[in-house]
Amino acid sequence: MADVVSFRKEEPNGLLLREVNGPVLRLTLNNPLANVLSIALMEALLAEFEAVATSKDIKVIVIAAAGKLFSAGHDLKEMTQHRADDDRGRAFFERTIRLAADLMVKITRLPQAVIAEIDGLATAAGCQLVASCDLAICTDSSTFCTPGVNIGLFCSTPMVALSRAAHRKQAMEMLLTGETIDASTAKDFGLVNRIVPQQYLRQVVDKYAAVIASKSPQALKIGKEAFYRQAELPLADAYDYAVGVMVENMLARDAEEGIGAFLGKRMPEWKED
Repeated sequence: MADVVSFRKEEPNGLLLREVNGPVLRLTLNNPLANVLSIALMEALLAEFEAVATSKDIKVIVIAAAGKLFSAGHDLKEMTQHRADDDRGRAFFERTIRLAADLMVKITRLPQAVIAEIDGLATAAGCQLVASCDLAICTDSSTFCTPGVNIGLFCSTPMVALSRAAHRKQAMEMLLTGETIDASTAKDFGLVNRIVPQQYLRQVVDKYAAVIASKSPQALKIGKEAFYRQAELPLADAYDYAVGVMVENMLARDAEEGIGAFLGKRMPEWKED
């Protein structure tokens, strides 16, 4: 794989910090104290995703957070202020919740792998963000919950991502009780991939990102799209779809190169589209 020059860019006064290291884009939620997903922060995330979607240089995206909380979800204060609107806030609620849904869908549609790096509490739409990412790695002190039911607001949109990441009955347990689960339970539920000590979190995430970034970008793009599409289909239809995808993948340039390299006992040389 060709060497990529690493550089770093930060926006210390913004809601979202941006850092690029070679093929890895790190986006850090910086909306203290709770890193709530305000309209402004969600729009900033979507703008980054739109900008990077066609990038040939970025192979992996990491979503992290500054401070002691990963994200407390929607900005309830921001939403409550609009109850005084003529429509009792309906238009603003629709805008906020639709924007969050669009953000989560965009994560699954990106050609890049997206890794959530969690150190602290991820609650409600913050937990939805974790569940929407392709991989999730957390510290042993991280916690997760969907507590809407505790305040009369069932976490219906977080439910969509949660029910696709965690096992169904465990997802319902979180949604119905609103109780907070620890990192070990989150891993048992299927919400996170790995639990690591806090001091090694960045190191482990960087290693995952580097390993993924070293793979064929063509194969990763094809595979990620296929993973989410087949998951929405009945079994027989999923196989029919996957057969077509794999045949086309076999005919792709990188598969020809990768198989040839494997048989020739050499390292493959991936080419950009």
